[in-house]
Amino acid sequence: MRKWTLPSVLFLLCLLFLLPDHGRKLHANAESDADELVDPPKVEEKLGAVPHGLSTDSDVAKREAESMSRKNLRSNAEKFEFQAEVSRLMDILVNSLYSNKDIFLRELISNASDALDKIRFLSLTDKEVLGEGDDAKLEIQIKLDKENKILSIRDRGVGMTKEDLIKNLGTIAKSGTSAFVEKMQTGGDLNLIGQFGVGFYSVYLVADYVEVISKHNDDKQYVWESKADGAFAISEDTYNEPIGRGTEIRLHLREEAGEYLEESKLKDLVKKYSEFINFPIYLWATKEVDVEVPADEDDSSDDEEKPESTEGEEKEDEDTDKEEDEDKPKTKTVKETTYEWERLNDVKAIWLRSPKEVTEEEYTKFYHTLAKDFGDEKPMAWSHFNAEGDVEFKAVLFVPPKAPADLYESYYNSNKSNLKLYVRRVFISDEFDELLPKYLSFLLGLVDSDTLPLNVSREMLQQHSSLKTIKKKLIRKALDMIRKLAEEDPDEIHDKEKKEVEESKENDEKRGQYTKFWNEFGKSIKLGIIEDATNRNRLAKLLRFETTTSDGKLTSLDQYISRMKSGQKDIFYITGSSKEQLEKSPFLERLKKKNLEVIFFTDPVDEYLMQYLMDYEDKKFQNVSKEGLKLGKDSKDKEVKESFKELTKWWKEALATDNVDDVKISNRLADTPCVVVTSKYGWSANMERIMQSQTLSDASKQAYMRGKRVLEINARHPIIKELRERVVKDPEDASVKTTAQLMYQTALMESGFMLPDPKDFASRIYDSVKASLSISPDAAVEEEDEVEEAPEVENTSTEKGETDSTPTEEEHEDIKDEL
Repeated sequence: MRKWTLPSVLFLLCLLFLLPDHGRKLHANAESDADELVDPPKVEEKLGAVPHGLSTDSDVAKREAESMSRKNLRSNAEKFEFQAEVSRLMDILVNSLYSNKDIFLRELISNASDALDKIRFLSLTDKEVLGEGDDAKLEIQIKLDKENKILSIRDRGVGMTKEDLIKNLGTIAKSGTSAFVEKMQTGGDLNLIGQFGVGFYSVYLVADYVEVISKHNDDKQYVWESKADGAFAISEDTYNEPIGRGTEIRLHLREEAGEYLEESKLKDLVKKYSEFINFPIYLWATKEVDVEVPADEDDSSDDEEKPESTEGEEKEDEDTDKEEDEDKPKTKTVKETTYEWERLNDVKAIWLRSPKEVTEEEYTKFYHTLAKDFGDEKPMAWSHFNAEGDVEFKAVLFVPPKAPADLYESYYNSNKSNLKLYVRRVFISDEFDELLPKYLSFLLGLVDSDTLPLNVSREMLQQHSSLKTIKKKLIRKALDMIRKLAEEDPDEIHDKEKKEVEESKENDEKRGQYTKFWNEFGKSIKLGIIEDATNRNRLAKLLRFETTTSDGKLTSLDQYISRMKSGQKDIFYITGSSKEQLEKSPFLERLKKKNLEVIFFTDPVDEYLMQYLMDYEDKKFQNVSKEGLKLGKDSKDKEVKESFKELTKWWKEALATDNVDDVKISNRLADTPCVVVTSKYGWSANMERIMQSQTLSDASKQAYMRGKRVLEINARHPIIKELRERVVKDPEDASVKTTAQLMYQTALMESGFMLPDPKDFASRIYDSVKASLSISPDAAVEEEDEVEEAPEVENTSTEKGETDSTPTEEEHEDIKDEL
């Protein structure tokens, strides 16, 4: 029998007190298996480095197990029907064959992060909302129950009241729901679900039954549950242990979703999608540790092989072993599986790091987290900078690879912002539209300021003086980022430098990037020129357009100026609905012959743009369809005007009722007999068409803004010369007046204007056709012979070759008798 010395007993007692509960129980079991534990262990022991795991007593555990195994809605719950839009969305998800089902985890973590942001913001003005102990720890916890196939995700965020559960998870479909369903039905990517605010429903990609347990500070704890069958239920939660505050989502996984019960899979997903979430994410993970337990007498070291040693060494070892045996009991090391909270996202907030330390891959991952867009495309450009001085802040800005579908739909009415505002690492708002002007609202990113006050409302924050300074610097950095995107694009290089760049293949990845940016966000740059007078010149440098000599490629104003002809003082442009239409415009005839470059503006917003962009680099803009076009002086101008003076005067009087201000000799025509131009500050033909198509346009105001029209004639055209001869002979000739009127209406239409009286124009064309066919103008249309309609005859006869298969009443009776 083993002898226990006093030092050994004292050492054992100390060891028992130092070991955690599970260690003492294991130690007791190793000594004796006779007695069972009086106090059974909790379902979740508080083990490991983060000792705040959820604990449940045996009764609660029993009720939870019953609920989990049933997968039936609780009998005492209040039942609700999903709104139609939500049901459609869930049908898409439940029946989806989408291969990347991983997105559900990132959506739930993203929602949990939003809830934590909200409670942290509320705590700035009321610290009591956080509570005490574990409730005050703002974190996200993920747990697995492999036996019951349950994945749980919990946050200690703001939580939801019963009203919130009904509103947010079922009955009131947010605008994003219908937008997402519509997008999916037209071949959209399910990966974008988070951008529409309906990411929660992605749980039905992997689960067939979902429970949402939520506790808000202002309400009791409730449980929301649904099997995605068109209905959901809500009841006061008496089944689960109190969660204090926040939300826990339990996913009862489908058979084919078993991979999400593996810790390694969840770790990989968090690393991939949620690495930059600004709150700690913990996984209740298994861990094997080495534990020292008392060794039995049978496990003596007699059987162990000892290495060979000298006699002297053996004597020393024996003496040493005897002393150690007297001081401590014999133990052995065994592997034991324990559980502890393992943090999965330990990356420091990217904006707090030096830009030199952050890799391109990290910027791309951070962008995907911000945008909730986890496609393959990288952001086009980004800018990471620290601002110092009176106002200190850190910021990261991104240019997305694609424009949102609704970017310009509610441009002036939307308060949406893609910029997150932090103050001293505390999230304040992502609905803060004062940091960037509306025309830059397509940019994504965040701003973290150390100078803005924390404990004020958002309304007061908007009036803070530092905000103007931050906004000014953000605009400057954003425009520099876009300018740099253009400068690094080899396709944007001037002709002189182009050969050197084409020989180098280093920048192939950046080739065409600015063209892509312009196609996605060019309208925003134009709106910026209209709205932002301070930065108008910077924005004008970012303009791109096609011209008469650009061969379908985009050109900048700087490139246009570099190609201007000697003596050319103005930048020529023309507006219209399409490039194809403008290329055939009569206004370009003389300009093309002189090889003068003309800019095509085909976007409706271009008409408004050119009202604000009057000049660039001391060059004035000139619309070639308006008065004032100067193409150099002709020595014969005065002689020509004098020789056609009688015709222009007569024609002006003939068109007095058509709002024609003047008839002049044109310097812009080559092959066309005449065109109609507008006054310099009046609407162009394109602008008139745009305004007339407005739903709420005012006809009376349009008449005022329309401006005066001028008929310009081509003195070298044979039709004009013949018309002058006939007017000289007989100014009262009715046929000449008709021809003059018809020519004006044709010129009006060719110049892009809408005819005020299309019927009158058509009548003149038909009269002209009659004259060309030598048909008398008084020739009438033959009267149509009236034919009396024959009365409808009932089905008494059939067409030739056909028989009526419908039996008569007598035949019907005969058939019945036979049957």
